[in-house]
Amino acid sequence: MKKLVIVLGLAVTGLTACNNFEKGEGDMLYKVHTDKAGETIQEGDFIAFKAIEKTEGDSVLYSSYDYDRPSLMIKEKSVFKGDLFAALGLLSEGDSATFKINIDSMVQKMGRPMPSDTTKKYLVYTIKIDKVIPKGKLNDSLFRGKIDEYLKAEMDLAKSSEAKKVKAYVASKSLKPTVSASGLNYVISNQGSGAKANVGDTVMVNYTGMFLSGKVFDTSLAEVAKKAGTFNPQRPYEPLKLPAGMNSSIPGFEEGLLLLSKGAKATLIIPSNLAYGEQGNQGIPPFTPLIFELEMVNIIPAKAALAPPPPPVPAKK
Repeated sequence: MKKLVIVLGLAVTGLTACNNFEKGEGDMLYKVHTDKAGETIQEGDFIAFKAIEKTEGDSVLYSSYDYDRPSLMIKEKSVFKGDLFAALGLLSEGDSATFKINIDSMVQKMGRPMPSDTTKKYLVYTIKIDKVIPKGKLNDSLFRGKIDEYLKAEMDLAKSSEAKKVKAYVASKSLKPTVSASGLNYVISNQGSGAKANVGDTVMVNYTGMFLSGKVFDTSLAEVAKKAGTFNPQRPYEPLKLPAGMNSSIPGFEEGLLLLSKGAKATLIIPSNLAYGEQGNQGIPPFTPLIFELEMVNIIPAKAALAPPPPPVPAKK
């Protein structure tokens, strides 16, 4: 295939500078930004790639850059003409391109939920292929071994670069955090009043959890969830209530709670060894540092929490 070579890197502004798309199969439109030599991706190949999914109105629906990890996939047979699998089949390792894929076909034939904020025809995907492991004639054991080798290298890179990423985040935000003996970085922006929470106290805290990219993955605040595009009308948005220092959460979060008085506000920068470590957890990749914005709403001392209820008042005769 003859590709248009436009070396622009992966800056989103650069990728949208030119509006000249070529016609692909079915309803697909595409524009190649970087064309490297190599075999195009075949069915059954393993792919690691960076991707941004947007509506034509530029609302970002997904970005692998938020998680600082590539997306991973085994290329499958196309479900319909001009689908995302067909788009990937136009690329080789090192290539980058933007594709427009028919929304209705994705909803009807692949079960993709219809975006709520678009009446346009296409979803727009900006993709850069980081790694391709061809299946070719490899047996399943050898193929899986090559994939495992790649994943281990990616894990080692994430582990070795974590401290550097935290340092860069702190510098980019002009923060001057206190670093505890455990390695927790924290900044208390409002000291609050009264005593700090003690182990066993019941605390009520508003929180917002983010990746270093600023992507919100959880929050107790409805307005934050709506702004971040994570709002779930089925869940209550209210302060989290939990016993402090009793292993009810990740270690860095627990440590942060014990630093705060009622009314205090703080930013916690939690290294992965105080969060989800090398295993990760439900959308949080391994060796991922986390940011938490906290506000201590209330502290109920342990003795008060355990005190028996007052005796009933006798009814007047």
